Amino acid sequence: MAEITAALVKELREKTGAGMMDCKRALAETGGGLDAAVDWLRKKGLAAAAKRAGRAASEGLVGIAGRPDGRLDRAAMVEVNAETDFVARNQAFQDFVASVTHVALQTGEDINAILAAPLPGGARTIGEELTRLAATIGENLTLRRVRVLSAPVVASYVHGALRPGLGRIGVLVGLAGMGEPEAVLALGRQVGMQIAAARPEAIDIAGVDPTVLEREKAVLAEQARASGKPEEIIARMVEGRIRKYYEEVVLLEQVWVHDGESRVRAVLKKAGIELTGFSRFALGEGVASRPAAEAPVRAA
Repeated sequence: MAEITAALVKELREKTGAGMMDCKRALAETGGGLDAAVDWLRKKGLAAAAKRAGRAASEGLVGIAGRPDGRLDRAAMVEVNAETDFVARNQAFQDFVASVTHVALQTGEDINAILAAPLPGGARTIGEELTRLAATIGENLTLRRVRVLSAPVVASYVHGALRPGLGRIGVLVGLAGMGEPEAVLALGRQVGMQIAAARPEAIDIAGVDPTVLEREKAVLAEQARASGKPEEIIARMVEGRIRKYYEEVVLLEQVWVHDGESRVRAVLKKAGIELTGFSRFALGEGVASRPAAEAPVRAA
């Protein structure tokens, strides 16, 4: 019987995409023979995920979880992708995403650490359960990204929710203020809906990516030159269009979607609340060759 080394287990995992414990078991059952272990995994349906690994996975679920003790200062958000939207309705998949989100809350944003963490209430790791679930469902499944946000109050919003904390768009909002935490949380949820609908890229003007801003200015300048105007007029035209650009991509400069008139900055100032950070996950964003379709987000 060949010695079952870590290197042998790693090689089998690379060949099959199966979980570490499944690979160890396969090697033990086949006396350490690599090819026999591959066949053993295939017969058990645990190697099938490797064949699916190259297929695009842009559906699935975004999951959000707050502290189980009810404290409002930390929340986690994950995106777990599948190939088709049917998987999102699968109870086992929903339960898995919820479990991953709670593990991320404790573990942090390191995806490898999350995959190596034990599945709550199970004998497998998160990574092993992901492989097993992929084999059972018959689709490529991927833990794509994780965000853990801490602030005096962290509010959340889920759009297209299939059940609490699971949907197609997720938003975390970090806030600080002198008001009652529940009141801050309620306004934070409204801000979350704003972010889901208006897709800001930065909290304030200072937070706009300088490279993106310069590229935008260059495009606007070329567009203005097409009018044949003098350079000094073009400069003023670009300045005016950049102000409009800020109103589109900067959260505090956007129009408040809940009344269509106020600015987000004014709404937060009136409430005595400061926005400390935010994160927005839209399911499949940047994965598919075409942007993933998003249902319109409307103010409540």
